[in-house]
Amino acid sequence: MSRPSDDIGTRSDTSRAVAFSDAVFAIVITLLVLDLRVPEVPPGHLLSGLLGQWPSYAAYLASYTYVAVVWLNHKGAFNRVKESDRACTG
Repeated sequence: MSRPSDDIGTRSDTSRAVAFSDAVFAIVITLLVLDLRVPEVPPGHLLSGLLGQWPSYAAYLASYTYVAVVWLNHKGAFNRVKESDRACTG
């Protein structure tokens, strides 16, 4: 009895689609961080300046978490597609 992974001709090749989607997710995460700015504060007051921008950082963390969950679900879906085979009837 052959396992589905032994029959390469009927396997779904998803590597290009996965690589493309990984690149898209990387771009999305990069665009998220572009909104964060270094606060213009006098020397010695960086912490208070960063704390004053907490809504921006909270929004970044929430958005990053959302994108990470979507990415993990996407990877899981592609793993299921990769493990499926093309139904050959005949």
